[in-house]
Amino acid sequence: MVSIEELTRLDTSKFTKAADGWSTISHRAHAYRERVDHDMLSKLRATQQGAAATAVLSDLDRLSKNYQYVHAEGGLIRTALQGLAEELAVPQRKLKQALEDARGLGFTVKPNGSVEYPKTQGAPSPLLPTPAAPGAMPSLLKPDSTPDANQAKAQDIANRIGEALKEATEIDGRYARAIAKLSTDGDLKKTDWTDVARDTKDLRAAAGKHLPESGIPKGKSPKENAEWWKSRSQAEREEYTALYPASIGALNGIPSATRDEANQVVLAETRADVNQQLKDLVAREPQRYVMRTGQQTVSQEWMVWKEKKESIEGKLDGLEAIQDRLAQAGGDERIPKAYLLGLDARGDGHAIVANGNPDTAAHTAVYIPGTYSNLAGAEGDIGRMVRLWKVSDGMPGNPDVSTITWIGYDAPQSIVPQAMSKSYAYNGESALNGFMDGLQVAQGGADKSHTTIIGHSYGSTLVGAAANKGELAADDVVVAGSPGTLVSDADKLDVGKDHVWSERASDDPVPLGGKIAGLGGVQRVVVNGGDRENGGYVEYIHVVPSDEEFGAHRMKVDTKGHSGYWDERSISLRNQAAVVTRRYDMVESE
Repeated sequence: MVSIEELTRLDTSKFTKAADGWSTISHRAHAYRERVDHDMLSKLRATQQGAAATAVLSDLDRLSKNYQYVHAEGGLIRTALQGLAEELAVPQRKLKQALEDARGLGFTVKPNGSVEYPKTQGAPSPLLPTPAAPGAMPSLLKPDSTPDANQAKAQDIANRIGEALKEATEIDGRYARAIAKLSTDGDLKKTDWTDVARDTKDLRAAAGKHLPESGIPKGKSPKENAEWWKSRSQAEREEYTALYPASIGALNGIPSATRDEANQVVLAETRADVNQQLKDLVAREPQRYVMRTGQQTVSQEWMVWKEKKESIEGKLDGLEAIQDRLAQAGGDERIPKAYLLGLDARGDGHAIVANGNPDTAAHTAVYIPGTYSNLAGAEGDIGRMVRLWKVSDGMPGNPDVSTITWIGYDAPQSIVPQAMSKSYAYNGESALNGFMDGLQVAQGGADKSHTTIIGHSYGSTLVGAAANKGELAADDVVVAGSPGTLVSDADKLDVGKDHVWSERASDDPVPLGGKIAGLGGVQRVVVNGGDRENGGYVEYIHVVPSDEEFGAHRMKVDTKGHSGYWDERSISLRNQAAVVTRRYDMVESE
């Protein structure tokens, strides 16, 4: 139990000063990690080979992970100390006010909590606590058959003192348990991110009153999110980022650098979690073969286990690809710093990775992949936007460009029946519009960056769903291998037909498949006035963006198949870069 003397003399500024010290340590660890990753690791990877280089790279990679660990844990310690100081200040104020009131009335509060007060008649009477009823505050007043005018006042002061001490004791114990777990065994070769995740969870429970997750906007617009973030102090921003990295990392409208910092912690924790899932699953491998009707056959239980194992391994591959991309910048001057704007492993997994900071870019491109896109396949989709960034960056004038891979929706994972359905587009359009609006807010407004949204395959169907409501925060729409955009005319998309661009390889079967599935639009065609006697008629045709009737700019394509639109040194890729950088004069038409 916290004593009256301890709570009265408590100097909470010592906690806040210690919190500031841990904040400095956390900031420095983050800066040092950036330096290791971008000034050392990526340059060595790009220029050095051999056994010695491999050993050095391994050591530097470990150093980077250790700095990230210190950054995360330091942020948690800083949050714990700041929360402890702020919460203990409340019962301390209550106690001091009660003691001041007692002095003003001429009452005496003893160190053990007993109270003396002057009776209206007679000598002072010390009043000691008596047992309280279950759940009630102990009375500090001794029963007295003689009513006294000061008794009620003394009882009120006694209750307030008891409440303050009880509250302080609860706060002290709650934080003590959480802070005691914020420790490490000092093994620099073993950074345990599952431990960081547990620490974060424990500290949320401890500091929930000080910094509740409910304080983070939910379901608000990106503009409202940005206003909330700007209204927080720097200390509060750091605490929210340390305690709720997934929530902050997913908040549309706040700065990309902040989302990246939060999501890199999410990435480290997710990698650790998914790795553990795989280890646990491997340890529970069922019997592979069983005897059925006298023959050995693979068991159904093992087949289910194998499918789950492959799914987890795929997610790990995607997470490693994201980590590799984050570590690339700096070694190759033609690859900018990457920003992780979103990440989770739910379902098929989601990831948003930017090449260059979109908040400051003069031109921004957001790429929406199609069927089969998921976390496991992130490497290929990230690579496409790296190639687009390089070509765009090399356009006349060396424009400032950011290209983004947005795997932010639940894409179809099969051609039939999933990719034949419009539901995946309708279900994803809110998330896409929210992200696009958030980009615009973080950039400072619609006129701060020229934005192009690029939809590939079913991703273009999602773009169509998001772009026919008058709300799409983009200037140009590019579709490649599109099965349809749910409208029959380019002018029905928010950007207007002069800013809709289409690419289709001659052997790409997806546009035709989209017509069969009804993912495009329907146009009514009247021939010769529809007069049958004069050979006229009326027909309804399915239209996709690569059709002339749709009205989009049809760009020249020199690549093959459904997935070649981002091949290096191709006209297909260069045409996209011309649109992205608003060099429409450089687009080669079909």
